[in-house]
Amino acid sequence: MGIVITKKARIGCNLSLKQNTTVGNKQGLKEDDFIIIGNNVDIGANTCIIGSITIGNNVTIGAMSFVNKSIPANSIYITKKHQK
Repeated sequence: MGIVITKKARIGCNLSLKQNTTVGNKQGLKEDDFIIIGNNVDIGANTCIIGSITIGNNVTIGAMSFVNKSIPANSIYITKKHQK
């Protein structure tokens, strides 16, 4: 169990990360591409955040989410799981 954060992340105050979370970049991004995470963000367990995206202030990301697009401030984000 661990947390991985790219050196190309800009993180605001009061970030809460749970276990097995990755904040990373896709290969081939430009030198000035960053992941920007705002203030008061809560990221659930087993979540993967990739790409040159912005997560706004006061965002909650549910467990086991895959995030590859920006999330506006004051949002709740989950990835729907398909049931068999």
